[in-house]
Amino acid sequence: MIFDSIKQRGVQLGELKKMRDEALRIQKELASEKVEIDEGDIKVIISGDQKIQELQINGEDQSHLLDVLNKAIKRSQEVAARKVQSMSGGLSGLLGK
Repeated sequence: MIFDSIKQRGVQLGELKKMRDEALRIQKELASEKVEIDEGDIKVIISGDQKIQELQINGEDQSHLLDVLNKAIKRSQEVAARKVQSMSGGLSGLLGK
């Protein structure tokens, strides 16, 4: 009986590893994707993982603004991740705890 429980945990951990590996693969793919928007005097290039790569206004590089925008995006992603984690109970829900 105890061995069945250990075996089941091993299967769950294996499934978690597969999910994690797949998520990492998708993250890498997203990071390599680029979306470019060029409207009027503003040009933005953003990666699929939501990092602004380039920002130009009137043909001038806006690296300081780019840094501030990327910090804001990162913080909003952290807030969203915390909300999702609190709703799902984190990994403990996946492990049956």
